[in-house]
Amino acid sequence: MRRAFTLVEVLVALGIVTILFSIALPTITGVRDTSRSAECASRLRQLSLAAESYSNVNRGVFPPAILFELTAAGVRTVAWDFVQDAGGGVQPGPLWSFTDHPFQVQQCPSFLARSTFGNDPYTGFNYNTTYIGAEGSWPTIGADGQWQCGWKSARHGLSAAQIRQPAETALFGDGGWSGGANKFMRAPSATVEMDLGVVYAGAQAFRHTGCTNVAWLDGHVRGECQSCKGVHANEPGVEALLESPLGWPKNGFLSDDDAAYDPR
Repeated sequence: MRRAFTLVEVLVALGIVTILFSIALPTITGVRDTSRSAECASRLRQLSLAAESYSNVNRGVFPPAILFELTAAGVRTVAWDFVQDAGGGVQPGPLWSFTDHPFQVQQCPSFLARSTFGNDPYTGFNYNTTYIGAEGSWPTIGADGQWQCGWKSARHGLSAAQIRQPAETALFGDGGWSGGANKFMRAPSATVEMDLGVVYAGAQAFRHTGCTNVAWLDGHVRGECQSCKGVHANEPGVEALLESPLGWPKNGFLSDDDAAYDPR
């Protein structure tokens, strides 16, 4: 006759299994996080190659960060990653033809929430909008009585001839603010946008065990682990911006000044 396990023996066995699992869990989590970070870096590398290919085809001009085009159906939003028509339908953006399938290359695998911009199906990365990508304004009627939209009403990014420090200039990265992810990377000085609220909503997410992945303008990808508050952090009223929209300390800038963003 086989003797069954006693209740004490079962409890001891369960206790041992629980202890072993608690010891192994940090290792399992660490491996998973490392794998996601590596995949994130790979996707950022693909985006940087796509942007470089776009620039080569378009005489040194990088993809627009966002433009607004007036169509018969309404305003069409052309962002660097996706194009959204007036009805909310989403189509591939300017980088799509230079990027390998699938769409997921534009998704950070460590950001699992929904997009906080329109109906974008994939999200988590942002693009240097302050200095590299052109940023359009809402369509308006110009002095000549004609509608101004798209490239005609855009603040253009710097040209290839103005780029002096590609290895130290951020191009794409893990975007983050208090509401989730963002896709427009902003430099902290606010000398271009002239709006600290906009700037503090365009920082980086340090979501990879305290670090953020960045694709630099020369094509290499490396992580940064020092989150910065920005040059205006000690000014009156900015403390509130650190909480929202920034979401400090989970999110922050790559440098306190514009050194990591301005290629000049």
